[in-house]
Amino acid sequence: MEQDPTTLDQREEPPARHRNRRGEGPRLREEIVRAAIALIERGGSKESVTLRAVAREVGIAAPSIYGHFADRDAIVDAVVAEALTRLQQTVSAATAAQDDPVDSLIAGCAAYVEFGSRDPACYRIVFGSSRHRTQPVPCERPSPSGLDVFMALVHSLEACVRAGRSASTDPFADAVALWTALHGQVTLRAALPDFPWPPTDTVTQLARSLGRVTP
Repeated sequence: MEQDPTTLDQREEPPARHRNRRGEGPRLREEIVRAAIALIERGGSKESVTLRAVAREVGIAAPSIYGHFADRDAIVDAVVAEALTRLQQTVSAATAAQDDPVDSLIAGCAAYVEFGSRDPACYRIVFGSSRHRTQPVPCERPSPSGLDVFMALVHSLEACVRAGRSASTDPFADAVALWTALHGQVTLRAALPDFPWPPTDTVTQLARSLGRVTP
């Protein structure tokens, strides 16, 4: 009887590790993460990621992965870190491109929804995983956490308050309400693509209403 490939992956013992030639290690690690992201995007969930599937995607032998990741869950954690970095960069670029604080808030919200709608599988794995890692994921540069991304929204709303453009007396709580609404936009649009959704200008309405933006 044929065994499940995922089970085989998880039981496979790490072989003795071999030193990579100079410059090969970081590059192969990045290729492994990109391969896992591609598998998630095609398959629609993190269940698409197995050591053997990733190895096939990269074009290497599965044991070669152990020199960079302890197991399949470590690869998934790295995908989450990469997705959060992409999300933070996307939102930061959108907000920085606007001089007006309200325009900056709206642009950041729109960029958030656009990211989640463009990469729904990666978005789901970031906010839909129940795993809680006790050890940090090793990486070449510090990666943002979900809280870092959320605090960017808080800071945008605080800027509106300082400019006298928002009546919020609790930017953190109002940012929670706004983030909840944005998250709902992303997840519901992905789950119900055939629903007659109104234009994405609703993001502007949400930002102005829940951000208590004054005329």
